[in-house]
Amino acid sequence: MAKPRKHVLVCVQGRPPGHPRGSCQEKGCNEVYQKFSGEFQNRNLWASGYLLTNTGCLGPCHLGPTVLVYPEGILYTGVKPEDVAVLIDEHLMFDQPVQRLLAPREVWG
Repeated sequence: MAKPRKHVLVCVQGRPPGHPRGSCQEKGCNEVYQKFSGEFQNRNLWASGYLLTNTGCLGPCHLGPTVLVYPEGILYTGVKPEDVAVLIDEHLMFDQPVQRLLAPREVWG
């Protein structure tokens, strides 16, 4: 396997209702992951050197859903399905992080 151009990690961590840390799952991460998966399929990103992985907890559960993009190590928080196309168009395709979705500096700085 060749080194990927970008690797997108989407937290799909679930916890019981009322858990003090919360979870990305209760904030809609499954829809975000499904949107990424659909876009990867529609745009043929799998064959173009991009990877998509669903993961467990990435840390800031209270700010989820969270998405982490490597090799840059950029963490996005509060990602919604409607943000996925913008993340692909701007960050994956043109290396321009989406400023409005960046994790706060005190969380990922």
